[in-house]
Amino acid sequence: MGNLTLYEAISKFGESVIESWRTAAYQSNYRLESRRYIGCKAKLVDWIFDIIESETEDVHSFCDIFAGTGSVANRAFRLYDRVLVNDFLFSNNIIYKAFFQDAPWRKAKVLDLLDYYNSINPDSLTDNYFSINFGDKFFDMKTSRLIGYIREDLESKRTNLTEKEFAIILASLIYSIDRLANTLGHYEAYIKKAITPRKLILRMIDVNNFSGAEIFQEDSNQLARKIHADVVYIDPPYNSRQYSRFYHLLENLVQWTKPALFGVAMKPKEENMSAYCRSSAFAAFQDLIAHIDARYLIVSYNNTYKSKSSSSENKIKLEQIEEALNKCGDTHIFEHAYSPFNSGKTEFEDHKEYLFVTHVNHERRDRAFSTILRGR
Repeated sequence: MGNLTLYEAISKFGESVIESWRTAAYQSNYRLESRRYIGCKAKLVDWIFDIIESETEDVHSFCDIFAGTGSVANRAFRLYDRVLVNDFLFSNNIIYKAFFQDAPWRKAKVLDLLDYYNSINPDSLTDNYFSINFGDKFFDMKTSRLIGYIREDLESKRTNLTEKEFAIILASLIYSIDRLANTLGHYEAYIKKAITPRKLILRMIDVNNFSGAEIFQEDSNQLARKIHADVVYIDPPYNSRQYSRFYHLLENLVQWTKPALFGVAMKPKEENMSAYCRSSAFAAFQDLIAHIDARYLIVSYNNTYKSKSSSSENKIKLEQIEEALNKCGDTHIFEHAYSPFNSGKTEFEDHKEYLFVTHVNHERRDRAFSTILRGR
């Protein structure tokens, strides 16, 4: 069928083509790591878990407390009985439910709805909230109308879908439009050139049901006060770039409250702003590690504080991380040369990824952070 949409295939060959089109379109599902996301650890997962497995023992539970794309948590599901996944972005949370949540869903129901969306002729659609705000900016106008129509229709069908079915279809939409976005991989800005129209074809994601999955959408510092895990993996944002602003379009698409938007990039009013992107970052980090109930703390860190871009300058320095973790217990540091995903302006020199492994001594930690812990 080449790159024909289902609508085009039916128009050209008739409805008898539906089954063969479906087989071709859905034979290659989107994998979790196959979207663009700043700070994604997909290429480092093997290295991270080689170290974790060599430095820990008798581990049954794992928490990815700033999960981002979920690539680290995704690997943890292969190894541990219980995996806690947390991120406060709405778009990441819906993706975790789609890929990880152990909940009922009907494949036939999902495929039928994807077939319906893929059979729509975008020329038949009129403007909607999404196209009015994002058309001919982040996507061409025709694609924008289709995205807006699909999202509105999905909302109207929500009560007839299970939570997991809704998440799967919405995640499939997110992954499908990621390939078409007129951006450098985020939504802080769009490329100021004429957009070459590209066809939107929704494909399935690679769905799993993990019985040990526990999915959260909370401020990590507050969640740390409530949970226990043998290993807690910590990979917070380290610079001033707020993820809720970088991915505002996806946040808007998932929440679908249709807020008023402002500025060239069409952003809503600020929400879900992280303390880790501000001058209070180190205080937030100390509060986090002081309250986590874990046997091991694993902290990822990269040296972008040497970047020539001021927005990429780290709010927490390497030495501060090491000092704070040493107060929690014996800490080992590992490093790995790595070129990260670059959004376009930042220049990295001698970039390295660091991994701290702390064997937590609770008595030592509680003594060191007694001032912080008095407030709990």
